Amino acid sequence: MVDDKEKNMKCLTFFLMLPETVKNRSKKSSKKANSSSSSSSSSSSSSAGSSNSKLPPVCYEIITLKTKKKKKMAADIFPRKKPANSSSTTVQQYHQQNLSNNNLIPAPNWQGLYPTIRERNAVMFNNDLMADVHFVVGPPGGTQRLPGHKYVLAVGSSVFHAMFYGELAEDKDEIRIPDVEPAAFLAMLKYIYCDEIDLAADTVLATLYAAKKYIVPHLARACVNFLETSLSAKNACVLLSQSCLFEEPDLTQRCWEVIDAQAELALKSEGFCDIDFQTLESILRRETLNAKEIVVFEAALNWAEVECQRQDLALSIENKRKVLGKALYLIRIPTMALDDFANGAAQSGVLTLNETNDIFLWYTAAKKPELQFVSKARKGLVPQRCHRFQSCAYRSNQWRYRGRCDSIQFAVDKRVFIAGFGLYGSSCGSAEYSAKIELKRQGVVLGQNLSKYFSDGSSNTFPVWFEYPVQIEPDTFYTASVILDGNELSYFGQEGMTEVQCGKVTVQFQCSSDSTNGTGVQGGQIPELIFYA
Repeated sequence: MVDDKEKNMKCLTFFLMLPETVKNRSKKSSKKANSSSSSSSSSSSSSAGSSNSKLPPVCYEIITLKTKKKKKMAADIFPRKKPANSSSTTVQQYHQQNLSNNNLIPAPNWQGLYPTIRERNAVMFNNDLMADVHFVVGPPGGTQRLPGHKYVLAVGSSVFHAMFYGELAEDKDEIRIPDVEPAAFLAMLKYIYCDEIDLAADTVLATLYAAKKYIVPHLARACVNFLETSLSAKNACVLLSQSCLFEEPDLTQRCWEVIDAQAELALKSEGFCDIDFQTLESILRRETLNAKEIVVFEAALNWAEVECQRQDLALSIENKRKVLGKALYLIRIPTMALDDFANGAAQSGVLTLNETNDIFLWYTAAKKPELQFVSKARKGLVPQRCHRFQSCAYRSNQWRYRGRCDSIQFAVDKRVFIAGFGLYGSSCGSAEYSAKIELKRQGVVLGQNLSKYFSDGSSNTFPVWFEYPVQIEPDTFYTASVILDGNELSYFGQEGMTEVQCGKVTVQFQCSSDSTNGTGVQGGQIPELIFYA
């Protein structure tokens, strides 16, 4: 009897029932239990097994507690823990395997290792497990076969949805994609499967192309943001070409800002030679290019040389002119300095003899000949000046220069390009100064120049320029420094301001530890920042 009772106790069944049903059954159970307990002790041993065997299964009433707390997601309830190395594989390890398409069969019940659907989907990234489609990605000779899962892909891209579930869907096990690089396609798949954006400088353009092709807008936006933050004079021309191709007007505008302000650096970069003909024409037409025309001319010849190689043409002067075509006349050769024309363009061989003679006459003759070249100089950019002092003064014992450094720190709220500094001059009549100017960010020198300027004895500021404008990113402090050599007494600024609004740009100033000659926020040298915005 004892064995039967233990057996019945072990076989208790749990039922999920309506509250009323549970209550009724509970009452009946208690009545029967009372009747059995009131039996005589002599018959209890014989009837115990019978009464226990007829007892209904024990039921538990499930009560839902009402709460005003916000529902928690699985990831909040089950914080992710790193599984033991001996028994399971982490998501990061799966990612590492999947990047090389060298997948292992997941451990049994691998689904239980990851509390969220995002993590479980991530295991399927570039994984042959349950794959129902494969992609052969890349140009001939550089292809890679990548697995996919139609449902996941269709959820992440409307193009994949139409490809697999649309009216014209084709039931193919293998799809060839020759116009997308494997690394870029993998980056897109990683975003779709893992909700992670993994971009690199050498593949971001290809990833942007893939995101545009398969209409994955958030990944495309991330690619554009990546390009904007890494934008510089070295890659601005290439990115301009690509931004027009991808129809990204914001990126196009940012590229033009860099090209205009740092035109000479951009035109001398290797990336300039990689642009297409249409982009070349748009740059040569640009009215606001901040560059000497001889630099524009030399950049066009460099592009023509590379274009001849792309077209398998011999590197001859005739072929250079041929590939330039009508773009040659967009170079404003008549606006060059006469020395630049005589020693450069006139001897390049690209111009015909008649063109060379007519341009020489344009420089010298009263009656100028008609030219096919644009003869109006570019407007360039107008520099802005941020003046940080409300007044200036001079004293008999100030401001002295003995090889010491005057320095100030500043930050802006928009990207600008520092072209130079405005400096005070002598307070004792005309004088010449030698100035070493420098611009640093976190101790790294971004630009410096050694030049001379002449002051006329007035309290005006005198500009000193860097060789090329320096790009300044917003919300970061930079250090402007100058070491002057010349007349020991000069004007100096007073009533300095910690914040100055200059056009649409807000500039903040703070003292610099590099300053050893007394310059600070309230007074001293470096009264002006000269910049393009």
